[in-house]
Amino acid sequence: MSDIESQNKSGQIPVSMGAVLVATGVVYGDIGTSPMYVMKSVISENGGLGNVSETLILGSLSLVIWTLILLTTVKYVLIAMKADNHGEGGIFALYSLVKKYGKWLIVPAMIGGAALLADGMLTPAVTVTTAIEGLRSIPAIYTVLGDDQNKIIVITLLIIGVLFLVQRAGTSSIGKAFGPIMTIWFLFLAVAGVIHIWDTPSVFRALNPVWAVRILFSPENHIGFMILGCVFLATTGAEALYSDMGHVGKGNIYVSWPFVKISLILNYLGQGAWLMENNDVNELAAIPDMNPFFEMLPDQVRLVGVLLGTVAAIIASQALITGSFTLVSEASRLDLMPHMQISYPSMIKGQIYIPLVNMILWISCSALVLFFRTSAHMEAAYGLAITLTMLMTSVLLFIYLLKEKGRKAGAFIFLLFFGGLESCFFLSSLSKFSRGGYVALFMAIILFGVMLVWYRGTGIEQSQAVYLDIRQYVDQLKRLREDESRPYQTDNLVYVTKDSNMEELDRDILYSILDKRPKRAKAYWFINIQVTDKPYTREYIVENFGSDFIFKIQLRLGFKVGQRVNVYLRQIVEDLIESGELPPQENEYSVYEPSNVGNFQFCLLRKMLVPESDISPGGRAAVAVKYAIRHVAGTPARWYGLESSSLIFEYVPLFIKMKALRPLERINFQTSSQDSADSRIDNSADNLV
Repeated sequence: MSDIESQNKSGQIPVSMGAVLVATGVVYGDIGTSPMYVMKSVISENGGLGNVSETLILGSLSLVIWTLILLTTVKYVLIAMKADNHGEGGIFALYSLVKKYGKWLIVPAMIGGAALLADGMLTPAVTVTTAIEGLRSIPAIYTVLGDDQNKIIVITLLIIGVLFLVQRAGTSSIGKAFGPIMTIWFLFLAVAGVIHIWDTPSVFRALNPVWAVRILFSPENHIGFMILGCVFLATTGAEALYSDMGHVGKGNIYVSWPFVKISLILNYLGQGAWLMENNDVNELAAIPDMNPFFEMLPDQVRLVGVLLGTVAAIIASQALITGSFTLVSEASRLDLMPHMQISYPSMIKGQIYIPLVNMILWISCSALVLFFRTSAHMEAAYGLAITLTMLMTSVLLFIYLLKEKGRKAGAFIFLLFFGGLESCFFLSSLSKFSRGGYVALFMAIILFGVMLVWYRGTGIEQSQAVYLDIRQYVDQLKRLREDESRPYQTDNLVYVTKDSNMEELDRDILYSILDKRPKRAKAYWFINIQVTDKPYTREYIVENFGSDFIFKIQLRLGFKVGQRVNVYLRQIVEDLIESGELPPQENEYSVYEPSNVGNFQFCLLRKMLVPESDISPGGRAAVAVKYAIRHVAGTPARWYGLESSSLIFEYVPLFIKMKALRPLERINFQTSSQDSADSRIDNSADNLV
């Protein structure tokens, strides 16, 4: 077992060289590719290289460096990562820690989660396109690609397609492959920066935060306060450190982050030094969308830089995709999104793969590439959504520090400082709204709407949920089982239920058996599935309520074990027959040898909102949309491996108070007949006229 696939008793992944290497490959892709477009964006927004002064270079560098220090190191690494939920991080894990302090906290959690998912759709599009466009800085390749952007788009779409296809291999496998490459990438960033810093050591003046403050008000900064929208791109991957904490272990992030941060800062300083040396070179100023990251590389290593940058861009996409899987999984557990089929490709429970989410992200990323076409257009949309996530994380962290940790002064200082700082970044990023930022916000609004509808619909369902004591219905079920006037539905009637209390059962299930066409069976089975933190657990417990025909089973399955209910249930039936707790079920007719286990039928229930339900229009719409989303998310038959089993799909009403209807009025039959005759006479007269 590898280091990343082992956990200590607290569920944390221990610190080791192997795990640190995997963390480098999984976590830092997004923030690690920021040097490819941050300074490019600053220069482009200020009118190109010809309008760039030394003051602007030093000021923008200072803003970038201190943004990295304050937002990434202080907020996320030193503060947020201490707010873990059993080793898991991210905005939903944080919400789980503080939700007991107010129902309203679900709102910032949903906004932040939706914005982060929207950013996950943009990241592959912008990073991979930027890297592929860097090929044009190599003369030999430029002769092939030229200025034809369609060729860049085709290459980008192919790379994105391969990236999403390999997701089923799992984070651990991908991390092992990407870890060494990302380590080489960060070393390359550092060396490329040091080469130019050596020639222009005065660039170290940018470490003084005074330059950062001064440039915001300097006339040499032609976009003023809006420069923060460009600078913020340097820290767009900060949220991934927190979200992916459960995948690689917080200790491994603590160890690897200093190396990553120093490499990034050295590269930014190197770009600044190169710009200070070349800001008056007319040939460079004439290059459209001039990118200092690629141009500062010596000709003999530029191809290596572009190839490494392309791989790093792929890894940047990986960090957000992995975080998206985790976000959706946590949202499902919080009843903010539908339950989906989840697989665990590696030995770590936090490392998951969700096929439906993978497909949606793939389609969305490809559509964004086709819509924006160039990285310059994508940069306008990039970063706006993630500022919302950071703001919402700050709100939840404020509650965590205030309520959970009891640090009142520290909590208010944190909120005032980071809330104010991120609000400035958000307002600055809003300047990009009309140039593409609206796309990111539109996607975030759609995702927020899905969460809101699902949350509201689930709340309405839960308000109507009733759990009944099964023992009170044993006699009714016994009479039904022995009622020979009714034909057998099946030998074993099986329901999969969410309630884990072994003494109770959801009213909907008993309603299905007793009220909605009574179902006679030799045995009734109610199956509850619990997924354990260990990979290969295979256990079950049984409650028979003093009978030999009613059984509530709790399957305890490891997260690596397939949830094939029909296979496990057959074994349980054989065990109970052998122990004498269940009478043998003779099965005379079979293509195989006769068996003492009868046939099975699985009944899958779906709630239905009837027209007469007394519910507000908003509540009705929420429930209706929730059920439509659930239909798209897939069927439980697939989740539980029941595709080839005998199935009943049954709809039961959502038990909501019915509207008071005006009763029908009975009239005399003879009076009704006379009225009908008079009506026919009147109609005949009208026709004659």
